[in-house]
Amino acid sequence: MKITSIRSHVLQYDLPEELGYSQQYYAKRTAHIVEVSTDEGITGWGECFGPGPVAVANKGIVEGVIQPMLLGQNPLDRDVLWHKVYNLLRDHGQKGMPMQSLSGVDIALWDIAGKVAGLPLHTLIGGAHRRQVRSYGYGMMLKRESVDDHVARFIDEAAAIRDMGFAATKMKVGLGPREDVRLCEAVRRGVGEDFPFMVDANHCYTTSDAFFVGRALEELDAYWFEEPVAPEDHDGYRELRAGLSVNISGGEAEFGRWGWRAILENRGLDIAQPEVCALGGISEYLRVLALCHAHFTPVVNHVWGSAVAVATNLHLLAAMPPMPGGLNPWEPWLEFDTTDNRFRDQLLQEPLDIQRQVREKNGLVDVPQGPGLGIEPDRDFLRAYAI
Repeated sequence: MKITSIRSHVLQYDLPEELGYSQQYYAKRTAHIVEVSTDEGITGWGECFGPGPVAVANKGIVEGVIQPMLLGQNPLDRDVLWHKVYNLLRDHGQKGMPMQSLSGVDIALWDIAGKVAGLPLHTLIGGAHRRQVRSYGYGMMLKRESVDDHVARFIDEAAAIRDMGFAATKMKVGLGPREDVRLCEAVRRGVGEDFPFMVDANHCYTTSDAFFVGRALEELDAYWFEEPVAPEDHDGYRELRAGLSVNISGGEAEFGRWGWRAILENRGLDIAQPEVCALGGISEYLRVLALCHAHFTPVVNHVWGSAVAVATNLHLLAAMPPMPGGLNPWEPWLEFDTTDNRFRDQLLQEPLDIQRQVREKNGLVDVPQGPGLGIEPDRDFLRAYAI
C-alpha cells in the first residue's frame, strides 16, 4: 500500500452571531480537514487545529511540504513517517503550525491503519476502558456588550447548558479581573450550588491578576481554572498551583513530548489538556499521555473543531487508562462546544449527534465502533463549504 495524495479541505462559513474570548472576536467558523488517499482505495481522515488564516497557511504546509515527503510511502509505517516529517521540519519549527499540520496527517494515517485492520481506533491503541464518555458543555462566550448584559446572559446560558444534560459547564472570561469575577458569580448562580463549572481565561492574566480571580473561584467552588497565564510562564503556573486550591489546567498550546516534559516536570498543572489536532497527532498524543500519567497528572483532552476532532477524541478518551485506578476511578470528560458548529453537526454522512446523546443518556456519549475513526465525511458538504 502506498500514499498517493494528501489533500487539505479548508472549510468556512459565517456564524449567525459574533463570538469572542479573551484574545479576539470572530464571526466565521473554520475547519481544516485532511484526506490521505492510497493506491488500494483506502482513505484516511484527520484534522489540523487552527482557525481562519492559520488553516489556510497550514494547508500550504500539508500539501506543499509534508505531501512530497510522504508520497509513495506505506501509510502503515506511521511512526516512521512521523519522525521523518518531524526531523525534516525541526529546523523550521518544533512547535506551532508545522506540528498542527503534521497532526492532521498523522490522525489520517491512524484512520487508515484502523480500516486496514478492520478495528476501531480505540482497539488499535489497546482497547476501551469505557464505552461511553461523559461530556461537559462550554459556552458563555464574550460579546461586544456591557458587563451587566454579560452577567444576565451568562446566568441564562449556564442554566440552559446544565438543563441540556451535560455533566458540567465551562465559561469564558477576559473583560478584566473584577469584571470577570462578576461573570463567574453569575455562572454559579445560573447552575446552582452543586453543579461543576470551569473557567477558561485563554491566558489573559498576569500572575497577580490570576491570583485575584483564582481566590474568587475558590469561594465559588469552581472545578478548574484553565490557562490563567501565558503558556510560556511556567513559573506563574507553578506559583498558582501552589497558592490556590482550585485546580489549575492547561496545555492546549503546547506541542510535542519535549514541551510537555517541561510542563510536567515544572509541576504547574493539576489537569493536563493536550490538543491532539495540534501537538503532533495521535502518535505524539499517546506519548504525551504516558508522560502525564507518569507524573500522576489527570488528562482532560482539549477538543475544538469538527466532527473529525470529536470522533478522534472519543476514541482517545475511551482508550485512556484510569489514573491512578481503583474501584471508583477518576474519569475523563469530553469537551463539547455548545455554540453553532455545522462542521461538527453536519459534516458526516452519519452525524455523531452529541447533543441528543447527552440529553437522552444523562450526559454520556457513545464511542464510535466502526473501523478507524468510525466516521465518513460527506463529500458534497466538503465541496459546499470549501474556501
